[in-house]
Amino acid sequence: MTTDGFTTCLWFDGQAEEAAHYYVSVFKNSSIGEVARYPEGAPQPAGTVLTVEFTANGHRFLALNGGPEFKFTEAVSFMIFCENQEEIDYYWTKLTEGGGEPGPCGWLKDRYGLSWQVVPDRLQAMVTDPDPAKSARVMKAFMAMSKFDIAALDKAYAGE
Repeated sequence: MTTDGFTTCLWFDGQAEEAAHYYVSVFKNSSIGEVARYPEGAPQPAGTVLTVEFTANGHRFLALNGGPEFKFTEAVSFMIFCENQEEIDYYWTKLTEGGGEPGPCGWLKDRYGLSWQVVPDRLQAMVTDPDPAKSARVMKAFMAMSKFDIAALDKAYAGE
């Protein structure tokens, strides 16, 4: 086993190359790598894209055109920890555009059905605060949100 981390394989039904370019356009520190094509006699037409290697935000991915057998579910999601509201708004907008769907508590699905959590980087500290009243107020506030509102979470944390 190599010691340089993991590569996440994402299964698509014909949209692997399109999705790879989309994710590279959303995240900094991103690039497209090698594109492999199906050979003659494969389950897909020869020459069509089999896989696309790409990096998004420094994380390695392999987009696979595997067919219609599998779909993404919320059982796996990618978390984007954001420093400020501007970052939350950016990722929320980019990942829901073109057919994505907002969800509850900072969750959303992008146009390919992949689940993301767009989260303030300080949320974990707020909900695990040793003061149970603070953590309860933050939990109550974010349970009522779709896209996170950092100012509202800060107010709940402060008891305002």
